[in-house]
Amino acid sequence: MSTSQPDASRWAGGHTPDNVLHARTGTDVSPEDIVLAAGRDITPRNLEWAKRKIETEGPAALDKLLP
Repeated sequence: MSTSQPDASRWAGGHTPDNVLHARTGTDVSPEDIVLAAGRDITPRNLEWAKRKIETEGPAALDKLLP
């Protein structure tokens, strides 16, 4: 079975390990990352919102949006 997402059922208890849940790899967070993590379409208005969010919250803005 070839998928791009891990199969959570293969881990004990059916829970996904914490290290698999985190997507950030230490690189800068882009406005596009924030918009997509929020489930929004990439539009000029949403990109401006994301830029403001990064300015006020820093890279943690992405962590707050992800489970």
